[in-house]
Formats: sequence, structure tokens, C-alpha cells
Amino acid sequence: MGKAGRLGSPSFFSPYRHGFVRVATAVPKVKLADPAANAQAVLALAREAHDAGVAVIVFPELGLTGYTIDDLLQQEVLLDAVEAALATLAEGTRKLAPMIVVGAPLRDAGRLYNTAVAIQGGQMLGVVPKSFLPNYREFYERRWFTPGAGVTGKTLGLAGQTVPFGTDVLFRANAPMPFTVGVEICEDVWTPSPPSTAQALAGAEILLNLSASNITIGKSETRRLLCASQSSRAIAAYVYSAAGAGESSTDLAWDGHVDIHEMGALLAETARFSTGPAWTFADVDVERIRQERMRVGSFGDAMALAPPKVPFRVIPFDFQAPPGDLALARGVERFPFTPSDPAKLRENCYEAYNIQVQGLARRLEASGLEKLVIGISGGLDSTQALLVAAKAVDQLSLPRENILAYTLPGFATSDRTKSNAWALMKAMGVTAAELDIRPAATQMLRDLDHPFGRGEAVYDVTFENVQAGLRTDYLFRLANHNAALVVGTGDLSELALGWCTYGVGDHMSHYNPNCGAPKTLIQHLIRFVAHSGDVDAGTTALLEDILATEISPELVPGEEVQATESFVGPYALQDFNLYYMTRYGMAPSKIAFLAWSAWHDAGAGGWPVGLPESARRAYDLPEIKRWLELFLKRFFANQFKRSAVPNGPKISSGGALSPRGDWRMPSDVTADAWLAELHVGVPD
Repeated sequence: MGKAGRLGSPSFFSPYRHGFVRVATAVPKVKLADPAANAQAVLALAREAHDAGVAVIVFPELGLTGYTIDDLLQQEVLLDAVEAALATLAEGTRKLAPMIVVGAPLRDAGRLYNTAVAIQGGQMLGVVPKSFLPNYREFYERRWFTPGAGVTGKTLGLAGQTVPFGTDVLFRANAPMPFTVGVEICEDVWTPSPPSTAQALAGAEILLNLSASNITIGKSETRRLLCASQSSRAIAAYVYSAAGAGESSTDLAWDGHVDIHEMGALLAETARFSTGPAWTFADVDVERIRQERMRVGSFGDAMALAPPKVPFRVIPFDFQAPPGDLALARGVERFPFTPSDPAKLRENCYEAYNIQVQGLARRLEASGLEKLVIGISGGLDSTQALLVAAKAVDQLSLPRENILAYTLPGFATSDRTKSNAWALMKAMGVTAAELDIRPAATQMLRDLDHPFGRGEAVYDVTFENVQAGLRTDYLFRLANHNAALVVGTGDLSELALGWCTYGVGDHMSHYNPNCGAPKTLIQHLIRFVAHSGDVDAGTTALLEDILATEISPELVPGEEVQATESFVGPYALQDFNLYYMTRYGMAPSKIAFLAWSAWHDAGAGGWPVGLPESARRAYDLPEIKRWLELFLKRFFANQFKRSAVPNGPKISSGGALSPRGDWRMPSDVTADAWLAELHVGVPD
């Protein structure tokens, strides 16, 4: 979707403006062998979907008759009633926006097919037959149906309309956000080669599955796995509906399982075993799906290597997004690098910590050296780097005394951070020392003829960088002197924002285990170690105090703390911006919309475990826009720093910023186009 399409929607506060499409899945309470009653049940849910702004809604397999009617499927009375019910649905949808997809047995040339029928705005759009018929254990569909595999290029006469019929049918919406829909039925997704794979390769971003699928112990988890994996493999949304209330319990049971997945992630599902109608909806990010398909070159390769034997017929239909505001119907994590689910956060921290440890241990092992040099400020980043270093030397069976840790106080070092630095070094059992950089810094400033060297209180960028540079210079010379490697401490957030001193400064090291960890994750990694059982109670209390300390470079003396976030913005928002820009290539207006959806209400949604109450705040749209503008300016202006960074491990799918990894851009590019899109696309 281009800029014109994005800005053509009526409201900034509508998902449809930002590349989302609202999809739904529903299970009416079926009345066996009564197509007329079932058509009315479908229409009742379709009207609710219309009122909710839904674009596509899918119903269960054979939902117009019920799945469990066995040989009644071959009764002419029933099949005539099915066609009459479809005419009712066509008429009943004339004033409804969503495309509805229902399951029905349909005749063609002396054969009976298990089909999905797509209807929208009074039009019978198309019919897709089930390709694979289960005929094992409790299933015997071949008793009644002909397989749809190989049926292409045909038409059916339904409700007085000539309707495309075949497995070669896709549906494409003409809308400000165009989208394409593919359809398969139940068993199709249980096969080694689901029809939806070819549909996705042909451009379908939204895949629907009309299912019956009786329930047995453990089967629901298998279905979730199939839907999740197909949505991930096909880089698509997968919308699933299974038969439920009203189906016969003569020999089987039905749970009405419905869910919506996008690229492997569950967006929505309902409680199973409902005794009445049930439905749910979610906003699918079609734009994100297309972006990811462009990134993953093997997706396009798959289409080139296995083109369809018969080209798909793409059936157009018109969809008009609802006007006005529409709350986003999907969860958006406030912290994309640190999920609110405690178990997932714990797993992420375990993996991130061990990635860091493994990377540093391997680099030390490969160097042939046995010692590390690290600067400890008492802040977050150096604390995490020291925890990693201690674990790395433990893994290599080296004494922790081989870690040469130094606190390097400058003109603005606080008593609290200095005290915490010393306490941490002692607690970790490393070789600890202090190097006061102030005499050397004063001499350098004199040599530079800087006003501070003449006793004037001038605290400019030169004053700051002299201190940062001297610290790094000392560390490198100490590494030379002791045959050691310098461990970097700077994190991914600082690298993104250019909040580091280039070259001989905190920008440089021999190896940086923190380079792939954003600031918001660093905090939780420290908390993870603090409560892992690997440290004693005193160290846990110390780490909690470090976590509670204001983030500051401590370079400018004064009564007030030099608060980093007052300069570069809240790390909570800036890490959010970083994730969605570099991982998914989203436009600034979309990032702002997602940030607003996640952050405008502090009482909604979950928060990561351990996050202090003071950090659980809201941000309004003007704040979000202001900090996003600053992010864009700093991100583009500081690429030259990222073009020359030391080695360090990629940690999350959010990416890394090494030029040898998954982010590459010229150092002299301009942010003008992104800033223009932000200013035009986001209201003040």
C-alpha cells in the first residue's frame, strides 16, 4: 500500500488506514439437515460482523447442513434446500460489507462436492471444493463426495448467477488496503501439501479453513499447531473455524474450535465447547505480511520453482472500510523485545543471556587469551556485561580473577553509582581497581585549550567526549598490558540513537556482548540473573538498586542528574520505534498508530513482570509523535557509527545493527521522506 492508499482512509485511528484487515471466524449453532434455519444463523452472525467492521468471516465445513448428517447428504430434498439457502444468503448480504464464506454440499455434473461458497454484497463470488477427502478411522467422506483436486476452470449456476467453481479460485478485495483471500477445507491443511500453500504463493495473504474436525483428547493442540505452522510457512494469516454446537453426538463430539493466526502468532480464539453461537475477530496486518514476503527471498523462489499447473482465477469484490475510528483488534506489546507473558519473558531472558555468554566465551577461547578487561560504571549496561563475563569465564573454567574490572570515575560520577560499581565487582569475585580519569581529562582539556582547562565551567560535547574517550583508551591500554580482551558494554538502543562516543569511546571494544540487546531488555536480563538463584541475596539487592538508578552518562557535573531519556527520549518508546522500523520496515505513521494503541491507556493490556510502577505510564499521540521524530533524526544521522562496530551476537528477531548482519544502509542517507510521512500521516 502506497502513501496515497494509507492516507485515503477516513481516520488515523482506524486499523484499515494502516494496512490491517479485520477478519472473523464463527460457529453458529447448527440445526441438522435444515439449510434454511442455518442460513438465518449465518446471517445473524454476519450482521454482527458487519457492525464490528469485519471484512471477511468464515463459517464451518458443511455449515448449511451440518457435518454429521451422513447419507442425508445425498438426498435431493436436502440439496435443493441448500441451493435455496444460498439464494437467501445472497439476498441477505446485499447491505452487508463482509465477504462470508460458508460450507455447503453442491452438485455438478452428477457429482457431489464438499465446498466453500464465498458471498458478498448479494453476489455469489465463487465456490472452492475440498481437495482431500478423509476416508480413515471415523471419516468416510468418499462415500458421498468427489475430491475437488484437479477441478479447475469450471462454473456453477447458483441463485440465478453463474459462479466460478474450482480449486483455482482466489478472491481479491478492491479497497484502500487491497487484500487477497484463499480458501481450503478441513483435511486440506492436514496433508503434506495443503492447497493454501499454492494460494499464498499466488498472492493470498489471508487463508481460510472451513472445518468440521471432531474433538478427541489432545486434538485441539494439534489443530493449533497446524494452523500456526501453516500461517508461518506461508507467511500469511490463517483463519480457522470448526463445527460445534448442534452437531450430532451419536459417535463423536465437537468443540467449535476457532482461531486466527498470523505468521505463527495466535491473534484470537474463543472458548471451546460453547453451547450456542460463538465468534471472534482480529485485525490482520496484511501490509506486514507483504513486507515479510519481500524480505524472505525463498518465498519468491518457491513460486518460481513450483508454479501452479493452472493459473489462479482472481475474483474481484468491493469492500468499503467502515468510516471513523475503530479500535485495533489485536494485542500490541508495549515492549516488543520483552513480552508481558511471564513464561515467555523468562524464556527470552534465558536465551538472550546465554547467547551473550556463548558469544563472549567463544571469542575469548578463539583469541587464545585468558583475561578480560571491562569498565564498570554502576549502570545497567556495564552491570549486564560483567554478569555475562563472569558466566563466560566460568564456562571456560577460568578464575573470575581473570576479569580485570575497573571503575573510572569522572567529573560527574555519583557516590551511588561508584559505590554500586565497587560492590558489584566485589560480589562477582573479579579483580577490581579504580582509575580516576579526572587528572588526565583535565590535562587533555588544557592541551586542547578548552575553557574548562582554564577553570571555566563549560560542559560541552568536547568536555563529555574527553571523558568517554579516556575511559576507553585506558581500557584498551590495560588490555594490551595484561594480554586481555576489552569487553564492550554499549547496547542496541544506544547504537540506534547514536548515543555513544565514536571511535575511541564507548563505541569501541574487542567484543560487545550487549550489542544486540536493547535497553528495555537489558533491565530484564539483570533482573533475570538477580532472581535466577545464581547470586546470593546481597547481590540480588544490589542488582535491584542498580535497576532503580536513573539512567545517566554521568559526564556533566551539577545538582541535577544528567538524565539520558530527557535527551534521546524514553527507551520504552524508542525501542518500540526501533523494532517496527528495522524489523518490519513500517512507515512512521503506522509505527505511531501501533505505539498509540499500545501506550495510550496504562490500565489496558499487560506489563512485563518486575517493571516498576513508575514505569507503567501512558503516552499520548503528541508525545509519541515528538519522540518518533527525534528517533528518525538520530537514527539516520548516526548510521556512520553503526558502519564501524565491533563484533557481538545478534540476540532477537528484532534484529541487529551490525553492517555484517541484517541491517545495512549508507551513512549519508537522509531521513526527509520518513519525516515528511510522519508529519503528514500523524495528526498533531
